[in-house]
Amino acid sequence: MNQRTFGRTGRTVGEVGLGTWQLGAGWGEVTDEAAMATLRAAHEAGTTLFDTADVYGMGRSENLIGKFLQETRAPIYVATKLGRFSPPGWPENFTRAAIRQHTEASLRRLGVPALDLTQLHCVPTEVLQEGTVFEALRELKREGKIRDFGASVESMEQADFCVRQEGIASLQIIFNIFRQKPIHTLFAEAKKRQVALLIRLPLASGLLGGRMTRATTFPANDHRNFNRDGQRFNVGETFAGLEYGKGIDLVDGLRPLVPAGLTMGEMALRWCLDFDAVSAIIPGARNAEQAQANARAFALPSLSPELHATIADYYQREVAAQIRGPY
Repeated sequence: MNQRTFGRTGRTVGEVGLGTWQLGAGWGEVTDEAAMATLRAAHEAGTTLFDTADVYGMGRSENLIGKFLQETRAPIYVATKLGRFSPPGWPENFTRAAIRQHTEASLRRLGVPALDLTQLHCVPTEVLQEGTVFEALRELKREGKIRDFGASVESMEQADFCVRQEGIASLQIIFNIFRQKPIHTLFAEAKKRQVALLIRLPLASGLLGGRMTRATTFPANDHRNFNRDGQRFNVGETFAGLEYGKGIDLVDGLRPLVPAGLTMGEMALRWCLDFDAVSAIIPGARNAEQAQANARAFALPSLSPELHATIADYYQREVAAQIRGPY
């Protein structure tokens, strides 16, 4: 797989990583056997970056990755997150003591001497601005418990603040054909400061896979069922903030643009990879076949400048005004 430098860390990672929210909870049931097969398939396809969080399945995702690391001794770059686990919960999670507690717990579950990357997990803007969370992470880095730290953010306002913080190595953002704002508000500054960009939701919770219809249903414990309108957390984390029916219509509007020989999902993943500010995309997968299919995006040819221009115009005309939630 093609490798990209992960910002100022100097590490190189495969440009198609694996998001592992699906392996913890929130996307329907995934057995341990299916989860391990997914991790193995992604690695075999060239993936060297796994993104997780302590709260995914209340530690389950980290435990599974830890088991995989012990099984293979593979040189995987693991990016985890903290800030949403309970106990102690909000707002106590943002104290130095809680950040240390959650870091120690992630170290145990992953079975590693130091975390490659820990990220603040979509914490409130006022907490970011107060600054204690960043000081706590710098302290943990000095102690060698974490190698680098970053932030997973919900809006470009948060991204603009975080990209300027001393020592920050990465930002994780929502970016896809339906969420193009970062191109104009973040990419240049991130490149200037050598801050890596991790791209979550490159397929907009599966919308841009092109297989969903208005009749598609989701399990009761799938966030695409219980968070469609932001009932549980930021609405932008589900279908990129689009109302589901509108999202289906917008996907249908894109279908004539898909190049011959590509699927809608392949076009969507390749579109993200065509931006050099992107360090890695982290599409999720619930099984080995999905992991392998996502990983193949690295080998696809770049989309033409004309197609990029057409997609940018479609976003401005049809999509931008439909996005809900922080952006």
